[in-house]
Amino acid sequence: MIGKTLGRYSVEATPVTDRLNHLPVTRAHIRATVIVGLGLFFDLFDVFLAGVLSTVLTASFGLSERVLPAVLGSSFLGMFIGATFMGGIADRFGRRPAFLVNLGIYSLFTFVGAFSINAAMLVITRFIAGIGIGAEIPLSDAYLSEVLPAAHRGRLMAWAYTAGFIGVPAAGLLARVLVPLRPLNVAGWRWLFVAGSLGGVIVWSLRRLLPESPRWLESAREERLPFQALLDGRYRRRTLMLSVFQIFQTVGYYGFGTIIPLVLAAKGFSVLSSLTYVTITFLGYPIGAALSVVVVERMERRQLIVVSALLMAVFGFGFAYAKTPAAIMVFGFAYTVISNIFSSGFHVLQGEVFPTALRARAAGATYGLSRLSSAVMPFVLLPVLRNYGPTVMFSVIGLSMLIVILDIGLFAPRTTGRTLEEITGV
Repeated sequence: MIGKTLGRYSVEATPVTDRLNHLPVTRAHIRATVIVGLGLFFDLFDVFLAGVLSTVLTASFGLSERVLPAVLGSSFLGMFIGATFMGGIADRFGRRPAFLVNLGIYSLFTFVGAFSINAAMLVITRFIAGIGIGAEIPLSDAYLSEVLPAAHRGRLMAWAYTAGFIGVPAAGLLARVLVPLRPLNVAGWRWLFVAGSLGGVIVWSLRRLLPESPRWLESAREERLPFQALLDGRYRRRTLMLSVFQIFQTVGYYGFGTIIPLVLAAKGFSVLSSLTYVTITFLGYPIGAALSVVVVERMERRQLIVVSALLMAVFGFGFAYAKTPAAIMVFGFAYTVISNIFSSGFHVLQGEVFPTALRARAAGATYGLSRLSSAVMPFVLLPVLRNYGPTVMFSVIGLSMLIVILDIGLFAPRTTGRTLEEITGV
């Protein structure tokens, strides 16, 4: 039950939440994990697709150095809007309806984007598709944290993200196969958008099988908490902590994944060679997510995030200085492995630190900042890369990860092994 006392909000365990916390893992839990993981697959497929295709789209549409950042940033700007506002829909009308709306928008406009006749149409369709897919990750974090048993929450969420991150090397592999081809006399890159759209339709159909979150159903009977509650009491500190984190973590995480083909081009590698190295490097994403399954319940979440962020900075500098294909693939692979241990840790944490009545809005609003940061990022990192080279660009990324380390290390609460009611209680 949620109650308001002296301007602060408290959360108490109920028979429903107590039962949810102590259930064994059932087929229903596994089914929910798999279906949510499939949605994450297409979110991450789409996020990394723009970076993979950056050099191809530049040639296809004759993009200038001024227009390319707009193409890369348009979907992230849409994701910021989607993540911010879809959380309100999820808290008001339920997690399940929000899941269906976001994937429907993504699938439709990704399909339309495959028929783009110029850069302007591509930017517009990517922007609207981004509005749809933008809430996928915060909705997934909120939903899984609410339906999974406390003792298994981190492990099962890590499995969902393992399934999701298979979408990253899938984007690289499909690009490597399709870009040189013209199936049915249509440019290969357009088929990548069609694949993302049709996959989204399949997952949309599966999402209809998901039950509504029991925690949300129970909280919906109570007085709806205002958005202002995020800035009251303990939640103010957590809101600020996650906001700072999301603004800077995306520079290290998506900054690498979306800019890497351009870094390789700056090092003098051809488009096809770059796609090969990117595909091998991106194999680290699902492997890192799978490794996180082993450690996410054994280490305190904040410690896991801090250690992995430090290693990301180290491997990033190694990649910046790498000259040979072997060194590039080794440091790139190590970076992506560690970055997904980092990612799994923070996604579990993000779904744990706010009460059910605020969870989707809090996750959406703070995670939305990462998408806004991602939209701005190409306008910062690309000029740095172009004018000063990979080493200085990775110095900017390293500084961002230092801010992340201090933020999480000093201000994140302890969550591993605790129930949501223990974590969110005031």
